[in-house]
Amino acid sequence: MTSTVFTTRALQGCVVGMALALCSATSLQAQPSTTAPLRVASVASADQRFATALTAVPDKLPAAITPPAGVAVGNPYGLRSVWEQGDPVAQTTLLILAAMSLLSWYLIVAKWLAQRRLARYSRIASRVFAGEQSLRQRSETLAPSNPFRIMTLSALEALRRHGKLCGQVELGQWLSQDIVHSVSTLQMRSQEGLSVLATVGATAPFVGLFGTVWGIYNALVTIGVSGQASIDKVAGPVGEALIMTALGLAVAVPAVLAYNALGRRNRVLLHEVKGFASELHTQLLEQTQEQQHAALQGPGD
Repeated sequence: MTSTVFTTRALQGCVVGMALALCSATSLQAQPSTTAPLRVASVASADQRFATALTAVPDKLPAAITPPAGVAVGNPYGLRSVWEQGDPVAQTTLLILAAMSLLSWYLIVAKWLAQRRLARYSRIASRVFAGEQSLRQRSETLAPSNPFRIMTLSALEALRRHGKLCGQVELGQWLSQDIVHSVSTLQMRSQEGLSVLATVGATAPFVGLFGTVWGIYNALVTIGVSGQASIDKVAGPVGEALIMTALGLAVAVPAVLAYNALGRRNRVLLHEVKGFASELHTQLLEQTQEQQHAALQGPGD
């Protein structure tokens, strides 16, 4: 009986020991599975912080790179860069084109104003010379700078001088010579500056073409020196060449158009001047005939 109890207790002790051993082993095996989620969670939180930092960086970079609001970004290949980066040959070409453009526009405005003034003088002279007064009285009502007044006074002076020729020159021919001279003088004055416009219109494209050739030459030199034909190496010189071509055309086209328009307007005004000269010649002959007729009737009365 005693031995049986002892055996039973020994078996119970073995079972308890084995149970404790199994429990300790189970706890040791379960410990890594409980720490692994912690490590994964820590790594995930670190990745999340790194991703947040990366997403925050682009938000700050554009503020430092992008220019402030309201500030215009300049063209790196515009006229200013052409002037600053160009050599003396390119700068001289730009100055020549600028001078030609300023001169042509000055002549365009000046000639247009002169033609407008001549047209106004022509209307005034036509209205004044339709009166019944003498030619001298009617001419004195015009402005001193009016070319029609100058033409009339010159014809009256020629009429006065004709009496000293003793009839060697016919009166109509003598007056015609003086009036034609006045018309020719006015015609020459009206055509002043048109030859400059024609010269600018004919030569400005070739000046721009010279700048184009020089810009292409600089582009080839840049490629040869750098050994690379990338766009950043040739964009500047090629852009300079294209700008020179555009400037040459921009100077030539207005000059040619203005030359044609002003020339046509000159022809219209000169037609009016010749018409006035013809009427002046007729009135001078009529006035002379009336004076001679009055002189012949005077002794009889």
